[in-house]
Amino acid sequence: MFSLHWLDLFGTIVFAISGALTAGRKRLDLFGVLMIAAVTAVGGGTVRDVLLSRYPIFWFMDNTYLWLSVAAGIATMLYTRFFRPPRTSLVIADALGLSTLTVINASIAISYGLSPVILVIMTALSSVAGGLIRDILCAEIPMILQRDIYITAVCAGAIVYLVLRHLGLHEILYNTITMITVMGLRVAAIYWDWHLPRYYVEEPQIRRPRG
Repeated sequence: MFSLHWLDLFGTIVFAISGALTAGRKRLDLFGVLMIAAVTAVGGGTVRDVLLSRYPIFWFMDNTYLWLSVAAGIATMLYTRFFRPPRTSLVIADALGLSTLTVINASIAISYGLSPVILVIMTALSSVAGGLIRDILCAEIPMILQRDIYITAVCAGAIVYLVLRHLGLHEILYNTITMITVMGLRVAAIYWDWHLPRYYVEEPQIRRPRG
């Protein structure tokens, strides 16, 4: 049987790695790196539980998530101490975490009987929350506010999840396809520079009086 719990733990590790890498690029100290790693890893799930009034918060009941976040942060620091991470490491780690959270959050949201539209919105908000908090704390422009396809990829994944689940596919199959959809869109958007159109309002030119 496909275990969402193990997938959730995997997503926690991956998002913690992305948090540690971002903190490392900002040259934070040991505590700062571990804090960013932990906040990135559990931030999205915390927002999800609060919005769904799902108490106690998941990492209150199971401290494994916090310990995994700290361990992943330390492991990332040790690795980058001796090896230079690939340039795309942060992007890949973030895309992996985003894809796993999409599946986890959609599966939890659907158990609450939410309508399809609310489920997609709920999944999107809770999946990007960890990365949003990470970027704000590290003084970066959040990815969801940039032109990159980010939250759009989660929405697409949530829709794929709903459709395939409704069609009666096996849990492993629709979860896997959902993850591939989210991660594929993120990586493809970066590789081929896909982005949503920008909205720009041109400011009227003020004519200065002569003389």
